[in-house]
Amino acid sequence: MNKNTFTRSAGILMAVSSLPSPYGIGTFGKEAYKFVDFVKECRHRYWQVLPLGPTTYGDSPYQSFSAFAGNPYFIDLDTLIEEGLLTKSYVLSFDWGDGVVPVQVSEEEAVNGQYKTKTDCNIGSPCYVSYEKMYQCRYTVLHKAYQNFVQMCLDNKRSEMAEAYDTFVKENQEWLDDYSLFMAVKDYYGGKCWIEWGHSIKFREPAAISQYSKIHAEEIGFWKFVQFKFFEQWNRLKAYANGKGIEIIGDIPIYMGIDSADVWANTGEYQLDENLTPTKVAGVPPDAFSDLGQKWGNPLYDWDKMEENGFAWWARRMHASAQLYDVIRIDHFIGIIRYYQIPADMPDARQGAYAKGPGQKLLDVINEAIGDKKLIAEDLGVEIPEVNEILAANGYPGMKVLEFAFGGDRANPHLPYGYTRNCVVYGGTHDNETLMGYYSDRSDEELTYAIEYLDTSNRSKMVDNTFRAAYSSVAELAVFAVQDILKLDNWARMNLPSSLGINWKWRLQKGELTKEHVKNMQYLASVYAREA
Repeated sequence: MNKNTFTRSAGILMAVSSLPSPYGIGTFGKEAYKFVDFVKECRHRYWQVLPLGPTTYGDSPYQSFSAFAGNPYFIDLDTLIEEGLLTKSYVLSFDWGDGVVPVQVSEEEAVNGQYKTKTDCNIGSPCYVSYEKMYQCRYTVLHKAYQNFVQMCLDNKRSEMAEAYDTFVKENQEWLDDYSLFMAVKDYYGGKCWIEWGHSIKFREPAAISQYSKIHAEEIGFWKFVQFKFFEQWNRLKAYANGKGIEIIGDIPIYMGIDSADVWANTGEYQLDENLTPTKVAGVPPDAFSDLGQKWGNPLYDWDKMEENGFAWWARRMHASAQLYDVIRIDHFIGIIRYYQIPADMPDARQGAYAKGPGQKLLDVINEAIGDKKLIAEDLGVEIPEVNEILAANGYPGMKVLEFAFGGDRANPHLPYGYTRNCVVYGGTHDNETLMGYYSDRSDEELTYAIEYLDTSNRSKMVDNTFRAAYSSVAELAVFAVQDILKLDNWARMNLPSSLGINWKWRLQKGELTKEHVKNMQYLASVYAREA
């Protein structure tokens, strides 16, 4: 059997940031363990998370400071309290946004009303993450934990933790040194992108690297400590999940943001000019959803340069991802086969053009790097024959999305009757409306085929029947988001592409997932032979 072949099963999509927590954002704490238990009770096999990397401006998990580091916000503070690194009173002295109700989104931001907000919270805790409060408070608290850690080491009270820290730093030196220096220097320059740093450190002159490393040694130590705690807590949570028979599907973006340690440390492997400014950037062309296309702005890889060293950075990245997850989903997988390049000085994506990617040469490296781990290809968008051939040759399952199924003609590839076994079907992804929002915001006329296919015009039952259509299909894996299990409207939408300030904020309320939800998910898994 091909290593990428799934057995018939089901999973639940839930961002770590969306978990309940008393400190403003989901963490690797008790509620994460409870969610694993929920997945287990549902008799599902997979928990799919969004990227776990540290987020940059805009708070998107798909724009990260590092391909290897973890998001400090996910470090559970109660665990640090239990370890004696913080006190409860100190942590509670900060305002984490409890009770905050999200502000209304303007008409312009709402994009014709497709993104709604909830004006009140029926259950006590806040509906949204306040990233402003996270930025203002979280690092202060983590700095305090680091100071206490250093003092404990000096007092020889935490020798086991100190030894574990030293081991972590040694084993992850290849990426950790660059990342920690990057973050320390970034703080020194007031958060500015590395392109705006002083010439010597921007260009990584050896003397500057040495000088900044000495000057900012304490801050570098802090960033290493933060990563130590992130991975310690994540590895413990993942081991718990695996012990319950639950595997983690992790999502990785194909591109890095310009403001990342990876680009700064590997400028020769990106399409940059002599001043290290991107010449062409990533995006997608105009389509049915946008007349201007999408200009993401990520610097593009110089695939020829990467090939010269055997795609070494990709090998390291994928090996690290295989340690982090049980299954790896590559977002915008199509870019490996054919990628869209947009002149950096153009205002939108209309002036872009396609170029050929590395294809199988890179995938050979990826396959070796991930070992026996599975890979899912996010192959959404325009169908490209070369992509289908690559998927078949490597045994990678592609993706189907039911929100895309009911437009166009009866040959729509997202309609369940056209699936092959080796695919993953989603109700919607993190970029889609919630199912309830999708059906509620459209008239009967717009949903004519969906009503016929799902055999109901009742919006709530349409959501139910969408689950049934996916679970009853031949697709080996079916994955639905928690928001859709809860039948939440578009106020709970995770992301509205090409918008800022309203995304990645939704949070599950404590106690919102009930025994009735468990019963419903158990039923689907049982009736359609997807039980773990």
